[in-house]
Amino acid sequence: MPEMLPARIQKGGNALDEEKILAKFKNRQPSVLGMERLSRFAVLLPLIKMGDGLHVLFEVRAEHLKKQPGEICFPGGRIERTDKDAQAAAIRETAEELRIDGSMIRDVVPLDYVVSSYGNRVVFPYAGFLPHTEFHPNSDEVKKLFTVPLSYLAETEPECYRLQFKVEPDQDFPFHLIRGGKAYKWNTHKMDEYFYYYKDYVIWGLTASILKNFLDTVKR
Repeated sequence: MPEMLPARIQKGGNALDEEKILAKFKNRQPSVLGMERLSRFAVLLPLIKMGDGLHVLFEVRAEHLKKQPGEICFPGGRIERTDKDAQAAAIRETAEELRIDGSMIRDVVPLDYVVSSYGNRVVFPYAGFLPHTEFHPNSDEVKKLFTVPLSYLAETEPECYRLQFKVEPDQDFPFHLIRGGKAYKWNTHKMDEYFYYYKDYVIWGLTASILKNFLDTVKR
């Protein structure tokens, strides 16, 4: 006869029973497994009403930046402890980079967030409306700004290429503990990479993925 499991589990001197377990999960909101180890960022997809309709505003990152210099992105950055939430971070970062008052950003709505396992980060995108005004972007972060008509983007199907990520365990990985050992067949991770073209600009990477998700949502 198999040995019966104890009714209560002792750990660290505290008994864990049904009541205490349920209390831990009461009102708890599920999150992404391992979220505490991920860097958290927030970005804003800015929409501006111009003479020929709505445009999407993009930034070209400053050339002296260590990460992704000269690439195209949306305003945004790391979520700070002082930010109320991810949306507040997206508004703050946009206001800082465009040098505008955050109150000018209105009707902000959340988009689908992105978990990047290879980048160890989670990105919370938002879309919001800005007035058509003259911007004086922060040169420490932004080289220049440009806009693309939303109608053009909505009618344009981006090019799509496939990236494939392979698992490479560390040398000290305990292969002897898993079935198959070093011959174990790891799952490969595949990801679609989108490219939008407008004049001399190439919009790709996370920015293109967020843009496509926004456009797909609007068109649905």
